[in-house]
Amino acid sequence: MTDVAAKRAAFRALHEQGCFVIPNPWDIGSARLLQHLGFKALASTSSGFAWTTGRPDYGVTRDDALAHLSQLCAATDLPVNADFQGGFAAEPEGVAASVLRTVETGIAGVSIEDRREDGAGLYEKAFAITRIRAARAAIDGCGQDVMLVARTEGLLGDGFTVAEAIDRLVAFAQAGADCLYAPGVRDKNDIAAMVRAVAPKPVNVLMSGPCLTVSELAVLGVRRISVGGALARVAWAAMLKAAEEMKQGSFDGLAGAASGKLLNGIFAERPQ
Repeated sequence: MTDVAAKRAAFRALHEQGCFVIPNPWDIGSARLLQHLGFKALASTSSGFAWTTGRPDYGVTRDDALAHLSQLCAATDLPVNADFQGGFAAEPEGVAASVLRTVETGIAGVSIEDRREDGAGLYEKAFAITRIRAARAAIDGCGQDVMLVARTEGLLGDGFTVAEAIDRLVAFAQAGADCLYAPGVRDKNDIAAMVRAVAPKPVNVLMSGPCLTVSELAVLGVRRISVGGALARVAWAAMLKAAEEMKQGSFDGLAGAASGKLLNGIFAERPQ
């Protein structure tokens, strides 16, 4: 098993040049399958994990998330970035305490967003910046090389303009974030503007469906690409379709299943 320090060093190096895809597993099996396929790093997905427990996104507790992250980190040789929502706390002190708990799981990066814990929109900008500063101080204080990813959720239904999202990302970068992220940005010109605004710090772009390609995003200067809960949704969609057909009396939906031999072979592999 690759040691934690080596995972963290490899993760930081990935952000220094080029563009890479960081897919989002939702359990141990999906994490190990993605490692088998040759990806260089993984990111957890709060929604994907919540659905495996029969709960909606934002329906799990901090302890649930920490246990999940510990399992993912132990199951793979790859560095793992934690989707840790808003830090499971409103006040900066609580965010700092939560970040320290994530560091203990073996993660290589942690994402903190600006959505309020009560779900009532986003934190006011100045307060959101203070929360990122607290997360930065917590990481620096513990002496571990964990990357801090700051994200604004304003483009996911909160009426933000791209300019407002960029303004927050610039402020988060100045507050000490290592990587910036605004889920919901799709237009090429907007993405390029976002990259320029926070340069030289890297930008993560979320791809939740068919749109731009990896090469197109790389040309725009994007450093990393994640998919959030999209892979989990693909898996759930396949199951729903097959189950609906079974309910109607047909088993045709099982025709596209992966073979047991293939899966057993993948999962017989052990992290080094």
